Amino acid sequence: MSGAQLVAVVLAAVATVVGVAVFTRGVVVIVRTVRTGRPLPGRWAPAGQRLATLVREVLGHGRFQQRPVVRVAHWVVMVSFPVLVVTLLTGYGQLVDPRYGLPLVGHWAPLEWAVEAFAWLGLLGIGYLIVLRQRIRPRASEPEGEQRGSRFFGSNQAWAYVVEATILLVVLAVLVLRGLEYALGVQDGEAWATALHFPLTAWFGASWVPVAPATLGTAVLVVALVKILVSMAWFVVVGLLPTMGVAWHRFLAVVNVYARREPDGTPALGPLVPLRDAAGEPLDLTAVDDLPEDLRLGVGAVEDLPWKGLLDAATCTECGRCQDQCPAWATGKPLSPKLVMLALRDQAAATAPYVRAAQAAGASDDAKADPHLGVDLVASGVIDPDVLWSCTTCGACVQQCPVDIEHVDTIVDIRRYQTLMESAFPAELGGTFTKMERRGNPWGLPARQRLDWAKGLDFDVPVVGVDVESAADVDWLFWVGCAGAFEDRARKTTRAVAELLHAAGVTFAVLGDGETCTGDPARRAGNEALYQMLAAQNVETLNEVGAQRIVVTCAHCFNTISREYPAMGGRYDVVHHTQLLDRLVGEGRLRFAPGTGDDGTGTTVTYHDPCYLGRHNQVYEPPRELLAAAGVTVAEMPRNRETSFCCGAGGARMWMEETIGERIGTVRAAEAVATGASAIATACPFCTVMLSDGVAAHARASGDTAGPADGTTPVDHGTRPAPGAGATGTQEPAGPRRPAAVPASAQVGVPEVADIAVLLRDRLADRA
Repeated sequence: MSGAQLVAVVLAAVATVVGVAVFTRGVVVIVRTVRTGRPLPGRWAPAGQRLATLVREVLGHGRFQQRPVVRVAHWVVMVSFPVLVVTLLTGYGQLVDPRYGLPLVGHWAPLEWAVEAFAWLGLLGIGYLIVLRQRIRPRASEPEGEQRGSRFFGSNQAWAYVVEATILLVVLAVLVLRGLEYALGVQDGEAWATALHFPLTAWFGASWVPVAPATLGTAVLVVALVKILVSMAWFVVVGLLPTMGVAWHRFLAVVNVYARREPDGTPALGPLVPLRDAAGEPLDLTAVDDLPEDLRLGVGAVEDLPWKGLLDAATCTECGRCQDQCPAWATGKPLSPKLVMLALRDQAAATAPYVRAAQAAGASDDAKADPHLGVDLVASGVIDPDVLWSCTTCGACVQQCPVDIEHVDTIVDIRRYQTLMESAFPAELGGTFTKMERRGNPWGLPARQRLDWAKGLDFDVPVVGVDVESAADVDWLFWVGCAGAFEDRARKTTRAVAELLHAAGVTFAVLGDGETCTGDPARRAGNEALYQMLAAQNVETLNEVGAQRIVVTCAHCFNTISREYPAMGGRYDVVHHTQLLDRLVGEGRLRFAPGTGDDGTGTTVTYHDPCYLGRHNQVYEPPRELLAAAGVTVAEMPRNRETSFCCGAGGARMWMEETIGERIGTVRAAEAVATGASAIATACPFCTVMLSDGVAAHARASGDTAGPADGTTPVDHGTRPAPGAGATGTQEPAGPRRPAAVPASAQVGVPEVADIAVLLRDRLADRA
């Protein structure tokens, strides 16, 4: 062994020992931090289904489907990591012998093909990702509003550069080594030194064949050593920085995806996780007397998070896809789901040693008195109140996250603590909670008015317990909902659905004043106690009347009754009215008049996907099929289906004033108007309200004095443009960063906003 080789071996050995040791230390730190979280039963089984989901999600890269080029680039970089590990092992042998090859597989053609293919693909992939980051990264020279348009705003760019540089250097080293190995093999007359074994590197390796063997050997030594040192330097850096999610996610994401909330791979949307005690068991707040006095409800401090919540925070890769899709962030508000995760990650890393010490000390006075424990996430400024209460729980962040972080569950858990333990919630919610508790609806109107919507119909609407003995005596129990009973625009939807069902010969009945709010606004505002009270009351009523099949017009009621009431003992066949109406059209029981749409009046409609119908429950096609059946031309907005932009009403935001940035509903309305459609179809009363107000605000802002397409006068339903409106838009590839201006050829006045049922009712064959 020459002196140069000895030096190289020593350097590599020291670097490897230090790298592996520091990296192991980082693993230990992360594991210990995550283990400080509360128990969360059920996240490890069923193992078979979870493993199948893990393989499918990781290899399929399904969360990148809206970004096909990024999907391919990231996939090849990910796969190249384990494939090229064999070249690292070979590199250690090449420090001693430049001609070294791994035993048995060193010159096995299939492995060599894979190595060369993924080295080149990895080079192209990381090159594309580097260019992409440089193209869309925020720049200090830009105003903050411009910087916020980048999904990398708030991400640690230096850490990303370290990762990208490491990958780039490693794949370049692999390719250079392969070319040098080919040149040495040709000089030695080896049988394997052919294009068959070097299919993608022989072309440039051939140019090195004339070089002296000693020089080639030295080159192999140097490149192999550089490759080892770069790899071990990366191990040291990430080991010293256990919060470096952009590097650690390649390991942690595997565990995070495996431990996801839904074993079948569906996103953590729809129902919320239950409120849990310190042992991870669901809490029944209706049995207040059975609860311990020192019980902490929700997540007040970082140590109240379940271990999966801490793993989520540690896994965040800072890619900003959640931030890119967040309607609050896009309209100038301070909420970024990514930045919430990063704040929790840093807080957990800072306090974990103290939490572990306190856990080891048990319930001693010293442990309880440690000032590092029980730090209120909101009062301390870790999570700003405006950040916490800006969330609409639309689920766009969860839908987009490539590593299955459950942002909405965490945000609502923090809201639960603030609401239940600290009574620290927006002032508007105080009145809403009181109205729901006393009157059973957030409008605070008396229950006797729940049937006012049916006045003037030319048929009777039967009430269970009055006109029919049981809900089993009719085809469907029609759950009207609070909005459908009390809100003027939603009442039109309720009447339209009733008329359509009657026209189709479907028998139905309602509960009348037996209904109360499902509790959705209370639950998503963190008031789990009020939700459980309302839900228990409704489940008891539904079970007493023998409810089996329920049709619902509100997307929020639909989600709550179908997805959340089963945990309260209420299991029913629940459909949204668009699903049932679509089924009736398919059965030929509903027919629409000819002469509408392209072949008649030229009616064009754009459809807004409600978050709690679409993203949370994957109901996308029935509404569109209904519009098509009515002969309406559907002009899709750029952001639709899974990437639909929120109306701004979810997460109890319907009852909170929007005072920061632009109004979410106005931004969405502008995007709808930009399609040139004469009507905006919705399928949720909350969306109808928010988009109606948004259209009115957009019309005022644009100076459009023309009336709606139906000739009526636009009405401002008590909303106003928020002061200090900031920049808006996202970087969703499917659409523009800001809604485009309406072309002159598409000016049709202010479009009507109406539920699909209202549009269909007006097109019934016997009404035309």
